[in-house]
Amino acid sequence: MNASVQKQSGNQVTVDWMPNGLPEFDLSMMPSWSCSHDLVKRFQEDGAVLMRGVFRDWVKPLRRGLQRNLDAPNDYAFPCESIPAGKSGRFFDSYCNWLLIPEYFEYVTQSSAASMAGQLMEAQAAQFFHEHTFCKEPGTQRETPWHQDLPYYCVDGNQTVSLYVALDQTPANVAVRFVKGSHRWGKLYHPVAFEDGADFAAQGECLESVQDIQPSEHQILNWELASGDCIAFNFRTVHGTKSDKVTRRRRAFSTRWLGDDVVYCERNIETSPPLGDMGLRLGDRMREDWFPVLWRRSWYTDAKKKAWDDSLVDHRLQF
Repeated sequence: MNASVQKQSGNQVTVDWMPNGLPEFDLSMMPSWSCSHDLVKRFQEDGAVLMRGVFRDWVKPLRRGLQRNLDAPNDYAFPCESIPAGKSGRFFDSYCNWLLIPEYFEYVTQSSAASMAGQLMEAQAAQFFHEHTFCKEPGTQRETPWHQDLPYYCVDGNQTVSLYVALDQTPANVAVRFVKGSHRWGKLYHPVAFEDGADFAAQGECLESVQDIQPSEHQILNWELASGDCIAFNFRTVHGTKSDKVTRRRRAFSTRWLGDDVVYCERNIETSPPLGDMGLRLGDRMREDWFPVLWRRSWYTDAKKKAWDDSLVDHRLQF
């Protein structure tokens, strides 16, 4: 990675997002999460589900981490501003800073996010892809155009999930909206530019235009959010926001997770994030020395079995 600042439209390449490689992880202390059968079923069917208050304890640390990013965006990886010159407000996002911002690292490696992701995907393992943070400041009147996340990424597969954590109370009219079940349409849509909603000039597998979707013809999932609420959604789920004016800060922290069937692919656009040459061939699994596996179902089932065995021993000792 080139550590020099290179100004460009959209993504800015600023600093090396992984300057020293991955550190050692102590995964034994990561808390597990028990997803109900109903929650997993709704996620698989709807493509987006809301979980109230599940990351309430992480709101303050993640706000501190995001503020570091906002205060000095060029000190961190891939900052992006999506408000055209002359327009009011600020729509900032940035990603791949989990190894650079300590609060992000702690969340990724010490929260129940990995366990939650693996179960929602019905996967045997949850591989961490990257984090993505957002901030719309008061006065911003800028929609996030309808889009899927998958066509922006250098991966392909069905077992995917983003865990989007609201860091502020967010009215429904400015919160993210999702087209229910759109992850099961079997379609990929052209990526769009967040500045103006126009399709990227991409060729290949992304043949559909998201602008052809008529929201009135589909069921839209949309919720008022409290800080600490989490929306889980598939990379293929179509989502976006309205252009209503934001009257108070709207911050969010999202982590992206890959399941068993996700492999490396090549797009005809600069992917987001632009990770450069990873030494992978089409169809390869993503590198675990860059994108660590932070949860395996076997760890979860082994822990449950041990707890059950211990309870039997304790029970027998009473007699």
